[in-house]
Amino acid sequence: MKMPSRTRNVTVAPGLAGTARVERRTQTLLSRLRPGDIAVLDHLDLDRATAQALVDAEVAAVVNASACISGRYPNLGPEVLTNAGVLILDRTDAALQIADGTRVRIHEDIVFVGEVPVAHGRALDGDGVRRQLEQARENMVVQLETLTHNSTEFLRREQDLLLHGRGLPGVGVSIEGRPVVVVVDGADVAAELRAIRRFVAEQRPVLVGVDRGADALVAAGLTPDVVVVDAHGEDRSRAKGSVLKSAREVVVRLERGAPMPVETFERMGVRPLRLETSATAEDAALLLAHAHGASVIVGVGLHATITDFLDRQRAGLASTYLTRLTVGDLLVDASAVPTLYSGRVRPRHVFLVLLLGLLALAVAVSVTPVGQDWADTAMTWVGDRWREATG
Repeated sequence: MKMPSRTRNVTVAPGLAGTARVERRTQTLLSRLRPGDIAVLDHLDLDRATAQALVDAEVAAVVNASACISGRYPNLGPEVLTNAGVLILDRTDAALQIADGTRVRIHEDIVFVGEVPVAHGRALDGDGVRRQLEQARENMVVQLETLTHNSTEFLRREQDLLLHGRGLPGVGVSIEGRPVVVVVDGADVAAELRAIRRFVAEQRPVLVGVDRGADALVAAGLTPDVVVVDAHGEDRSRAKGSVLKSAREVVVRLERGAPMPVETFERMGVRPLRLETSATAEDAALLLAHAHGASVIVGVGLHATITDFLDRQRAGLASTYLTRLTVGDLLVDASAVPTLYSGRVRPRHVFLVLLLGLLALAVAVSVTPVGQDWADTAMTWVGDRWREATG
């Protein structure tokens, strides 16, 4: 006789659950994330590049101890997360006190460990993000005033570099009179490289990769001629050692007076050139191409709008602003190249035009008396040859 079995009712707790990865330093956290994790960080005004990295890591939620949008300017990161369906909980008290690796659950603005609430925050959805960004756009005036002040200080320090190109190293790559493509690891770098594929194949420009932008070149099947590396950047943001070895020249950007990390590059078999400047590695690459006589500079993955500039959250904002003024009309964004460049004229194009011209000439001559005589003579000659061939 079969005994009745007991059924156990299992109640699933509401909300979103996952493993908490806790780290105050965002760049360190990004390297530890796994799909489905809940990223717990402290990042004021979340920028687009960081948000895209979180999306690429396939996190389920982001718990921020600081405000994702402070209102100082319309930063782009939160919108990237909400568009990707990532839950955002910001201004979360006690978020960083959660033990790393703990299984947590988020429900109605509260973070739970088991059934115990451990932190409280503010959930952000798409509509809330758009409202805050609209308000932040009205606060940009203050940030622009700060930009003006920082730009004055940067120009005072770097006037020789910006105005005369002094301090830039000579590179063993011929740049004078040639187009240069500068690639930065931006949000749309892969798509932009695909868009300029014809331009690169036909014009054979000098390819300059900035940190992980050099990796993007290699991923697109291209070999960088020059790689510019920021000696003070995060290890995860630098180009791979194999990419540095494949480049013809490696330029290392350092702050003035800073020691060169010689051993790091010697282990890779690379002998880099030194560039001392407070400009960013990206801006140093642009100034390098400009000073060596590039005919045009195509920027891939660069930050082009004022919102992009402000979204970078760094002292290098003044560097970017003044570098763009220095480079001037030589700089073209990669997204504009397919519109401006239709491709080189090929021999088959010339042959097609010539054939159409001859056809038009033949039609014009055939309607004249002389042309009709020529046509009759030609038909008679063709008829005679046909009869001879067929017996």
